[in-house]
Amino acid sequence: MRLKHIKDADKIISSSPYLVSNPTNYKGKWNTLFNNDNDIEIEIGTGKGKFIISKAINNPNINYIGIEKYDSPLVSAVKKLNEINIPNLKLICFDAYNINDIFDKEINKIYLNFSDPWPKKRHEKRRLTSSIFLNKYESIFKNEKRIEMKTDNDSLYEYSIVSLTDNGYEIVKTDTNYFDTFTTEYEDKFISKGKNINYISVVKK
Repeated sequence: MRLKHIKDADKIISSSPYLVSNPTNYKGKWNTLFNNDNDIEIEIGTGKGKFIISKAINNPNINYIGIEKYDSPLVSAVKKLNEINIPNLKLICFDAYNINDIFDKEINKIYLNFSDPWPKKRHEKRRLTSSIFLNKYESIFKNEKRIEMKTDNDSLYEYSIVSLTDNGYEIVKTDTNYFDTFTTEYEDKFISKGKNINYISVVKK
């Protein structure tokens, strides 16, 4: 899906108190930014922010970081956050391929919501549940490695189950008709059209 370009998106998001413009500076010490030792959970591909904002509001004792590669979707996220004080939420405009540059043994859970399926075989390495990315996640987890994934793409769902188990993850739950309390903008659209939502929860000890 082609992203809509928003004029001055970089300036709009950089003015938000929720955006961390220098995330590499906090590698291994994100707890100092949140000023507590609570668990940290991240969403890779946070888009317009509905999911991560709702999670942060409803779980004040967990710290959340939304990671989005492109600045235009984050404009919607920061606009949602205007006049709201959510101390346990931060946003990063960053390419997750380099995720090891910003975290080190401090993440408790990763959310992958409606990631680009990259359906062509030659693009497999770009999938967020490919062995390449799963290997990158290894060094950012604090203790147990927990991943939750939602997707409308049945092929990506099936691929991810195989990839995750091949890389040592234990399946906690799978569901091909999943309903979540916390949804994304894409999820709402798919549900309204009657599309099933696939869900995977895994752990690696």
